[in-house]
Amino acid sequence: MALPAWLQPRYRKSAYLFIYYLIQFCGHSWIFTNMTVRFFSFGKDSMVDTFYAIGLVMQLCQSISLLELLHIYVGIESSLLFPRFLQLTERIIILFVVITSQEEVQEKYVVCVLFIFWNLLDMVRYTYSMLSVIGMSYTVLTWLSQTLWMPIYPLCVLAEAFAIYQSLPYFESFGTYSTKLPFDLSIYFPYVLKIYLMMLFIGMYFTYSHLYSERREVLRVFPLKKKKM
Repeated sequence: MALPAWLQPRYRKSAYLFIYYLIQFCGHSWIFTNMTVRFFSFGKDSMVDTFYAIGLVMQLCQSISLLELLHIYVGIESSLLFPRFLQLTERIIILFVVITSQEEVQEKYVVCVLFIFWNLLDMVRYTYSMLSVIGMSYTVLTWLSQTLWMPIYPLCVLAEAFAIYQSLPYFESFGTYSTKLPFDLSIYFPYVLKIYLMMLFIGMYFTYSHLYSERREVLRVFPLKKKKM
């Protein structure tokens, strides 16, 4: 006896991915809407307490996004693991290590700018992914999802680098994450951040190259699909 369509593994995978993308889209849409309304209501003052207003939801969305590594590993999402790992760990480190651990950094304008860039990219990406799972595709949305990152992703990396730069004096003053080890060894965390700052731009090169190759492939295949339809 054949299983109902909705119980077949292929449909269960699609249903799970659709729900995942929908949750992420709702979370990032809420963040972006909240930031927009606050800016028009309070002006520049809203930028100072951006993290206090939407930081928890942002942390939740970025934490859930780690599931995407599992999706790729088990094969329910077709993408390369290493570029996605670079993208996700980049955000996790900036959000949880650099911003969350230093209250003084949370009040910087760069946090607001960074959250805007992240949410613009994610709202488009998750909308495109969500509709793709159920077999829906739109030319404008496909082009936007494969093109918007080209100017915004480098700006994201620059904003992340600037956030690290602004956090260094506070890590030096408070000694956060710096620790002494046996045998007169120690970890001075500002040095770790400076090394990561260089790695950030190296990682950007690999991520940008991967996204560009992916864009060429998608936009090359997409018109053929539209003609067949």
